[in-house]
Amino acid sequence: MSPLETTRGGGLPRADYTPEATGPLQGVRVLDLSRLVAGNTLTQHLADFGATVDKVEPRDGDTLRGWRVRGVETAWKVHGRGKRSLCIDFRHGEAIPLIRRLVPGAAMLVESFRPGTLEAMGLAPEELLRLEPRLIIVRISGWGQDGPYSRRPGFGTLVEGFTGFAEMNGFADREPVLPPMYLADTIAGLTGAFAAMAALREVEMRGGQGQVIDLPLLDPLFTALGPQAANYRLTGKTKPRTGSRSTGAAPRNVYRTRDDGWVCLSASTQGMAERVLRSIGRGDLIDDPRFRTNEQRVAHGEELDAIIGAFIARRTLEENVAFFEAAEVTIGPVNDIVRVMGDRHVRARALLAEYPDEDMGSFPMHAVPARLSGTPGAIRAPAPRLGQHSRDILAAQGFSPDEIAAAAASGLVVTA
Repeated sequence: MSPLETTRGGGLPRADYTPEATGPLQGVRVLDLSRLVAGNTLTQHLADFGATVDKVEPRDGDTLRGWRVRGVETAWKVHGRGKRSLCIDFRHGEAIPLIRRLVPGAAMLVESFRPGTLEAMGLAPEELLRLEPRLIIVRISGWGQDGPYSRRPGFGTLVEGFTGFAEMNGFADREPVLPPMYLADTIAGLTGAFAAMAALREVEMRGGQGQVIDLPLLDPLFTALGPQAANYRLTGKTKPRTGSRSTGAAPRNVYRTRDDGWVCLSASTQGMAERVLRSIGRGDLIDDPRFRTNEQRVAHGEELDAIIGAFIARRTLEENVAFFEAAEVTIGPVNDIVRVMGDRHVRARALLAEYPDEDMGSFPMHAVPARLSGTPGAIRAPAPRLGQHSRDILAAQGFSPDEIAAAAASGLVVTA
């Protein structure tokens, strides 16, 4: 069987939502007042592992609902899965009192307003912690809750430029390149999920009190860039744009195949680099002064890439993958999403599955990425319609039927 066997864009397993699934975070209630990707990524991971995520949305809904493809809210369907939607009119005079009544009993509150907005709303952390002393408050912003830039707007794009990521990304003879997806937001969301769980452990295992987590988009992405400051201190040079070639290890690049495909190859250890050279019949280069050590290979990366690239260019993508895999060399195809969707490994592990969907009939959605053997996560429900759970959430917090009816009649609460 070919290592690249695919069914073009299809072959995905069917899956269904599992509302009865529990998970290790069962019983953890999260109030999500955030907007856009970082907060929704954070709470999506919590929901996948059983947390009850109550999404508090304004009348026009979370901004992700507006990111439509052919009229379908694809981003919201992914990041809103497993959550409940409470829609309120934030301009209504009773909006803040309503939110205050949602806080007691909550384990976490996630927000992404510009710094100072929560305080202006009368929901400063001190007040939230008075309402619920064990509350973990995650405050997402572009630049942090303090510092000279704290009040600046902070979309991920600005952070991807500010941190130096864009400056080192791309090719030397072209402009800096921003990532084609929400990189800063996603990394912040993952970091925030970890930080929230660390704070939750302090509360649950050590009898600690609630606390505030200051989560800028800036800090996690800057941390992900690694030792750039130290490298500059040592060399006096900033990291250049080198395309797909690494400045830390060689060989590492993408190479064109005979059939105009691409493969990516990485040899980050001395043993793997030597194996690459032997496999292409150039074992003589192992003792060549240009390629003897990793530092030397990096310095002569263009020459090394030319040698490897010439070998790969004589074979098709599939032939290259089969050849190098047989030689136990770390190589793989550069896929588009169509090939990923049809790949036999992706299908076997159900990395993507077709979930029932009211707009598309079925919706290809990625699985819970971390697979716990004892208490696995699950996708319990599709992303909610705006205000779908308004009545249920309020009732669970002690609102009487008359209060709920009055809130709906006054326009304070929107129900689906």
